[in-house]
Amino acid sequence: MTTQPAQKSKHGAYPQGVPFIGVTRGELIESVHAVAACAADPSGTVALELGDVEVPVYLRSAAKPFIAGAIVASGAAERYGFDDRELAVIAASHNGEPFHVECVRGILSKLGRSENDLQCGAHAPTYELAARALVTGGTAFSAIHNNCSGKHAGILALCAMLGADHTTYLERSNPAQQTILAFSARMTGDDENAWPVAVDGCGIPVFATALRRAARAFARFATLEGIAESDARALERVRRAVQAQPAFLAGTGRFDTDLIVATKGTVVGKAGAEGVHGDAWLSGRLGLAMKVIDGNRRATSPAVIALLDRLGALDEAAKAALEPHAAPVIRNVAGRSVGSVMRID
Repeated sequence: MTTQPAQKSKHGAYPQGVPFIGVTRGELIESVHAVAACAADPSGTVALELGDVEVPVYLRSAAKPFIAGAIVASGAAERYGFDDRELAVIAASHNGEPFHVECVRGILSKLGRSENDLQCGAHAPTYELAARALVTGGTAFSAIHNNCSGKHAGILALCAMLGADHTTYLERSNPAQQTILAFSARMTGDDENAWPVAVDGCGIPVFATALRRAARAFARFATLEGIAESDARALERVRRAVQAQPAFLAGTGRFDTDLIVATKGTVVGKAGAEGVHGDAWLSGRLGLAMKVIDGNRRATSPAVIALLDRLGALDEAAKAALEPHAAPVIRNVAGRSVGSVMRID
């Protein structure tokens, strides 16, 4: 795989990728997305490298399995009796479909909290039919429909477990966020006091780490090796939940849900904003971390599928099931197919 040096700006280094995903129109490639990616084992030994994998990248929502792991490790999941659906939605970037919303409401009810305690902000459900149903019914969307509402409900549970102030749960100084950052750092092998931390789209602290270290973290998610036994038990519980209830991790038509279903749970992946994706390949004992350099999410699923295929993680049945995500069709305003998004290497 080709590696390119990181480039510098006034804001520091940013990763360089390799042209990997093309956007076709008719017979021509109209646009190209560069990708940086790394696959590694739990010790950090690299199995695949594409572009620069040492520059810090914000993992965004790809870090949610580790956030859920921190919540489980605290004892909150056991204390409040969270089931597989609830743990999966805590790790989710969900569609805002009715079953997602009701699941998050169930978590809040167990905590004695309400939707008013969610500080993630409101947006319409990601799933168009769910958004349309709200409009038709005259119901305004709220924070419960935010794709991160499950995670926020889970962090409220962590606050309750730690005796932390739930009204300041967005702050890095809150014990709940300190616990999450420390758990995540144990997975990547970083120092949580030294790495870059900013604010995510939903308001919580978001950390940046090298793709190589992120790949190691997802390898640990896959193998449960190289980490403390208590952390391994927590990650195993999260992994088992999303394997059992993949629809709660994302939803109808979403790549992360379909990836688990197509691979029968042998690959568990989680998307993040700005073209980030992390994957745990259980049978291959590897983790994969990827970043679309320009942040365009249309290139995410084709790139992940191509990389997993290179690693040998997908059998023919899985590849056939994932074909709509491997080369998504581009349609014009009238609905006519005019091109696709696909690997070009």
